[in-house]
Amino acid sequence: MSRSFDFIVVGKGMMGAAAARHLALSGASVALVGPDEPTHWADHPGVFSSHYDNARITRTIDDDPVWARLARRSIERYGEIERESGVTFYHEVGCLIAGPAPGAAYDYIEKVEKARDALGVEAPLYDGDALLGHFPWFRFPKGSAGIHERSGAGYVNPRALVAAQVICAEKAGATIIREEVRAVSEGDDRVIVTTLGGVRLEAARVIVSAGGFSLSATLLPRPIDLAVKARTVFFAEVAEADLPEFEGMPSLIGAAPEQEKSYYLLPPVAYADGRSYIKIGGDPTDRVLDKEEDVRQWFRGPGGAVAARHLHELLLGVMPGLKPASTRFSPCVTSFTRHGLPYIGFAGCERIAVLTGGNGQAAKSSDEIGRLGAVLVLNGRIDEPEYDADFSVSFR
Repeated sequence: MSRSFDFIVVGKGMMGAAAARHLALSGASVALVGPDEPTHWADHPGVFSSHYDNARITRTIDDDPVWARLARRSIERYGEIERESGVTFYHEVGCLIAGPAPGAAYDYIEKVEKARDALGVEAPLYDGDALLGHFPWFRFPKGSAGIHERSGAGYVNPRALVAAQVICAEKAGATIIREEVRAVSEGDDRVIVTTLGGVRLEAARVIVSAGGFSLSATLLPRPIDLAVKARTVFFAEVAEADLPEFEGMPSLIGAAPEQEKSYYLLPPVAYADGRSYIKIGGDPTDRVLDKEEDVRQWFRGPGGAVAARHLHELLLGVMPGLKPASTRFSPCVTSFTRHGLPYIGFAGCERIAVLTGGNGQAAKSSDEIGRLGAVLVLNGRIDEPEYDADFSVSFR
């Protein structure tokens, strides 16, 4: 027996859970399908998700105006989602973006200023002694400047954000099916979704929002042009007695023309082991995972030891006074699209849509990306004048 819905969302991550919430709020019947986080990664045979973490930077200021708007629209709804779900996921500690000062050949900071001004965000520029005076935890290369967004920025807990979205979707009427999807296929007039547990579902339209696992040949009618890159994140434990020293520390993005000098960094955040960690990410080189099984295998492993050493050195360079109580590292993946914006479009037919490709920027913006995915399957198109952008899907 099949269970029938107006819409099915495959993938219970940040984008998929958001899309399900918005679809349910429209009054449609919706199923959100995807497994919970596995307890033991190393021997887990199934899929994973990049939201299995406690901290991702959120901010409006960005060098790309489309990403800045996606973030702004999502941040505006954080409070609504927290109130409706009863789950706290947003921590407004502010965000600093640092890089070569305006006038340098690398104009990242100037682009951020333009996006800031276009959206009317209050985020002053600091350089020289002012940069050090306001942010004593950090040391930057000579000639650096930083833009600080104090309000409406900081970090989100992606695990908690997904939990909140799922609660809101279910309260709005969505059905949650906590299983891995085996296949998505077109029937005569419906789309059929089957799970590994043998559940059979059908709907008029389906959104596949499976992150790096969108590479699977069983989920989409055509293979999409998606580069899934292995990433390593490094954690430095801050002893409980030292935590007061980091009071007021913002999230930080270090921008540089060289990939190996670019990074993101978060203030001490509590994790499930009861310890607090400063997290840094920014792999010096890229490793592309070509097949879905490669993505699974990467998540089962420890992450990259070479990248971890590099991140440790970067961390001690920007925070030379830090004395970690312990360190560790873990794997993650980031999915990149051809045009640098999320894919929000139909995947070779008018009944199966794809919603993926965070490009390393989507956690903070996931609610708006999910809303746009809901708009697409509800209306058959995205007609949003404020977005002068191409979200269409590219294929291999």
